[in-house]
Amino acid sequence: MTDYKTLIDAETWAFIEKTNSYYPPDTIDYTIEEQRAVYDRMCREFFAGYPQGVTAETTAAAAPTNSISIRIYRNAAPNNAATVLYLHGGGFILGGLDSHDDVCAELCARTGFDVVSLDYRLAPEHLHPAAFDDAMDAFEWAAETYDCAIVLCGDSAGGNLCAAVSHATRGHKKKPIGQVLIYPSLGGDHSRGSYVTHAEAPMLTARDLDFYKHIRTGGVDRTGDITLYPLADADFANLPPTVLITAECDPLSSDGEAYRDRVVAAGGHATWFEEPGLVHGYLRARHMVGRARTSFTRIVEAVSVLGRGDWIW
Repeated sequence: MTDYKTLIDAETWAFIEKTNSYYPPDTIDYTIEEQRAVYDRMCREFFAGYPQGVTAETTAAAAPTNSISIRIYRNAAPNNAATVLYLHGGGFILGGLDSHDDVCAELCARTGFDVVSLDYRLAPEHLHPAAFDDAMDAFEWAAETYDCAIVLCGDSAGGNLCAAVSHATRGHKKKPIGQVLIYPSLGGDHSRGSYVTHAEAPMLTARDLDFYKHIRTGGVDRTGDITLYPLADADFANLPPTVLITAECDPLSSDGEAYRDRVVAAGGHATWFEEPGLVHGYLRARHMVGRARTSFTRIVEAVSVLGRGDWIW
């Protein structure tokens, strides 16, 4: 049994307890509508506002098959070297433009880059590959709209979508210049590593992961589908430089290590940081937990470096 009392510090426990007070561990047993209401309320409670100099515009981007909602964050002192396409977490069933609103605003403030956040379609109303298709459409839109490099950044489910887009756009005339994947779900081996060691971790469990996968796929076995499980790809060559940042106390942590290893083995640039003592969803803790604050600075630096077309790791 993993001893979380020694791995997790007091600040992080306070964050976990605050989260659980709004979003109880048994929330996956609620209806989808109830889960969304609980999640949205929790996100509002953690909302930190916009940094000075950042503005946001909610609009629609024309896609080949539908119109997708986006929110564009701009800095009063812009850095035009790159634009960030941000894909939010939420297990593919939760979240939207508001759930990660302040995260995107702070990323814009600290990098200077425009940040485009996507309101992709959610399951179960829209099963896979709906979210992936929206992410691809958003990338195509950003690549055509912005005369600069595109950096992909996303957390959890959003990290999965970023990686899937990176694999699908390797032949694109303007493929992503880099990707920053924050505690991503990439389809790793559930019988080993963190999937076993941290199967009962605070904030995210193996049971939760099985639930989200079932909802996203409608229960259909999609083994080998790289748009769903990027780690299932047989080819990891020519992917954009990748920074993976995971939480130690998270069943998904091993996905970061496995993805790093495969990119490097294929001759690419990838680095993996496992944040000691942190838990899934710690982005919301960046203003109350020292370790999360440090990790968010690492994320900002990674986006900035990749946006400049550099590699320092």
